[in-house]
Amino acid sequence: MAEKAHGTFAKLLRTAQRAPAVVTAVVHPCDHDSLLGALAAAARGLIVPVLVGPEAKIRAVARAAGADLAEVRIEPTEHSHAAAARAVALARAGEVSALMKGSLHTGELMGAVVASGTGLRTARRTSHVFVLDVPAYPRLLLLTDAAVNIQPTLEDKADIVQNAIELAHVLGIARPRVAIVSAMETVNPRLQSTLDAAALCKMADRGQITGGLLDGPLAFDNAISLEAARVKHIDSPVAGRADILVVPDLESGNMLAKQLQYFAAADSAGIVLGTRVPIVLTSRADSASNRLASVAVMVLLAQARAAPAALGKGRAAKGRGGKARGAAMG
Repeated sequence: MAEKAHGTFAKLLRTAQRAPAVVTAVVHPCDHDSLLGALAAAARGLIVPVLVGPEAKIRAVARAAGADLAEVRIEPTEHSHAAAARAVALARAGEVSALMKGSLHTGELMGAVVASGTGLRTARRTSHVFVLDVPAYPRLLLLTDAAVNIQPTLEDKADIVQNAIELAHVLGIARPRVAIVSAMETVNPRLQSTLDAAALCKMADRGQITGGLLDGPLAFDNAISLEAARVKHIDSPVAGRADILVVPDLESGNMLAKQLQYFAAADSAGIVLGTRVPIVLTSRADSASNRLASVAVMVLLAQARAAPAALGKGRAAKGRGGKARGAAMG
């Protein structure tokens, strides 16, 4: 497999910088990396940050880093749990269009996001996608779900796949190839992930999953290697050239994502989908460039969501004799 240089994320960042800045609640930015990462994204014109958390802690971190918060809105809360709840409330009220994880645990933030009645759930299952730029792979690679759904059911996986396909469209992949990954490429009644893979492919055949080309079960090697697929006599338009890898569960997905990051030098971005607003879900170990990449993906997603709404308003205005133009992707 030919080696390529990193560069995909730089292109995404340039595209995102041409879009309007997204008003973003930065949840509990009480350490150096989470606060400075948000301010760096703001300096790039990607976001308008609203810092949500204990004000004294946030200002102390800013002073230690020499950062100026004079023009930055702060929503004070007592602690991290309250920060998560307040950020979600701001999103529900339409005051922010995205959330960004700070220095709190993922479970604290996601607990507020998925809370019944007060959270940001939609009819679609909430899921996470890693967007990976792997030097040893010739295309952008999406991996899901490695951060939110621990042991997803077949019904959950259908939403997980659909969420990832729609993100791929936003990233410019018109008909993404989706590999449903297992330990083998044949259906085995004793291995549930192979049964789920077969069912997901049939759901796509019946129009229950749309916008992508699915195949599975596929083992990891023949999902991403044309040579491995050839040796195993797998005749598939997906095998060897997957754009999206759908893993059986969080454990396998999380380990695979981190192996790609640390062993294969992959750059990564992380985003939560299936919610009312996109959520940047970064790791405390993420580099500054990976944090910016996650924000860039969020900006493109927020812009794509805003475009149909703006177009609808434009059509309504024209119907009343007004002049309006719909938003378009930059």
